[in-house]
Amino acid sequence: MLLLSLAALTAVSVVRAATYDYIVVGSGPGGGPLAANLAKAGYSTLLIEAGGDEGSNPTYADIANFLESANDEASRWDFFVKHSDDPKRDLQYKYNTWDTGDGTFYVGRDPPAGAKLLGIQYPRAAVLGGCAMHNAGVASLAQDDDWNFIANQTGDASWEASKMARYFREIEKNHYRPSTEKEHGFNGWLSTNVGDPSWAKAEDNPGTRMLKRLGELLGQNTTTTSSLLENDILAHTPGKDQISSVYNMAYHIDAIGKRSSPNNYLRATLADPAKYPLTLALRTLVTKVLFSNATVPRAIGVEIMEGASLYTADPKHVPGSKGPVSQVYAAKEVIIAGGVFNSPQILKLSGIGPKAELEKFGIKVVKDLPGVGENMGDNYEASILGSSAQPIPAGLSTAMFRTQNAATKNRNIYAWCGPFSFEGMWPGFPNNYPNQWSCAVAHIGPKSHKGTVKLVSANPQDRPDINLHLFAENGEADVAELSSAISLLRASWLPAAGTSVAPIKELHPCPGEIGKALSCTEEAQREFIKLQVYSHHATSSCAIGADGNPMAVLDSKFRVRGVAGLRVVDGSALPVVPGAFPVVPTMMISQKATEDVLADAKKWV
Repeated sequence: MLLLSLAALTAVSVVRAATYDYIVVGSGPGGGPLAANLAKAGYSTLLIEAGGDEGSNPTYADIANFLESANDEASRWDFFVKHSDDPKRDLQYKYNTWDTGDGTFYVGRDPPAGAKLLGIQYPRAAVLGGCAMHNAGVASLAQDDDWNFIANQTGDASWEASKMARYFREIEKNHYRPSTEKEHGFNGWLSTNVGDPSWAKAEDNPGTRMLKRLGELLGQNTTTTSSLLENDILAHTPGKDQISSVYNMAYHIDAIGKRSSPNNYLRATLADPAKYPLTLALRTLVTKVLFSNATVPRAIGVEIMEGASLYTADPKHVPGSKGPVSQVYAAKEVIIAGGVFNSPQILKLSGIGPKAELEKFGIKVVKDLPGVGENMGDNYEASILGSSAQPIPAGLSTAMFRTQNAATKNRNIYAWCGPFSFEGMWPGFPNNYPNQWSCAVAHIGPKSHKGTVKLVSANPQDRPDINLHLFAENGEADVAELSSAISLLRASWLPAAGTSVAPIKELHPCPGEIGKALSCTEEAQREFIKLQVYSHHATSSCAIGADGNPMAVLDSKFRVRGVAGLRVVDGSALPVVPGAFPVVPTMMISQKATEDVLADAKKWV
């Protein structure tokens, strides 16, 4: 266990059986900011991270390198998931990953003889800053209804959308709007910025014409196309969720395009160890939470295993490798923030979860909580991908809109278009195509939350069994909304792009020449979407819920039900998928959780 408290992140000592006020497990968007906040409040805090630190590595620091960071074995944890309980259906997914047995992967539907099916890759980041260090940096807000849902379910008015907006302003350091705007924050730790919109000023540019046409399809005034990109996608304006509009994409990056993440905030906090009592343990795997023998069990610390690449999801893991096991203790609370897959795993290994599952693996039941590892949801993602006769010069543009078949009055699609391809994740992704042009979509408000995270053993080094159970509930409605979005985006391509880049050949979901009769029916388009949809925004596997709800893992203050001194603060706590991208909403709940934790600080002796 490397215990660190300097900005240079050099090892200073190895300390076991130490006691801190708080122990935070996981340094991502939930745990990282919370640990820094607790230290800044004067409480000794141990932050435990299973990975290392890549904050100075340009692969991670420069947002333009995000494809390399997501593929980098320095931080990558490979989870392999199922999309359903139907193996035949899942085998139709184009990018299944197979272990060839010679140290390489095969990706596709025609594996070599003897290859072992691993599943659908779902990489997570074991690194200081968590998945905010390997993502594309997209900054997006939750819908107001997402926050109000929690308030209504729990009766806790502090979750109301009008009150949650404050947490975004507190953490934000905005770089693209006037500092007088009340909708934004300008003194927080999280930098936000937008891409360069100057490309859209060339009205004859095919990409600009496509942007203009999309604006027209969404009912916007397109007199000056570039003005569409002045719309602020991060504004907390009244009724924002009912507005269909084109936007410039926003990112958690600074003024020069450097990634802004919990890594930056933690490094800044660690830079003054005399003032802020934050200790960082890197390359340390938490194996379970320790509890007192009381009528109401209280979390008193964690058991840890020290060493690099100890978890089997790490591609650098050496089978059979282990590290020394020891304990560290918390005088006040233990806070789990391991992410949507690892937080429920840690709880279960600690004796908190469905009784039958725990007993199956010989784990002593501390609290029977059937909702642990259940209720998992995710944004469905799909795309329309084409190849044009000539390159289409353009940057990225974003559209948020409501399809006519949406279940509510709220917009249900977040789309982004540009000269890229994104078809999901697999080892070495993405594919690149000649003169590629794509519009990708993330489905807002998915109606199925049936995903599960289940143990495969009592060994904390084993990655769990993960089944997303896509489309298990209201699947046809979700597929129909995605299909409607694809059809609208297709309509913005030709003839708007013009003859200079024609023909544009659609590669999927309906292969053929854009502008001519579709090569597939609506039913075929929907079937393609259903089989090839992908995702990487899972949430809700340790969900907040109402008193009396047997599937509620947490109360509205992030406290694990039935025990004391234990909380979960990460995306797994959210009972619904927050908007299109959960990273910023998770940072917001980290800020909220700080208040909840500090409000209880004095009750612990």
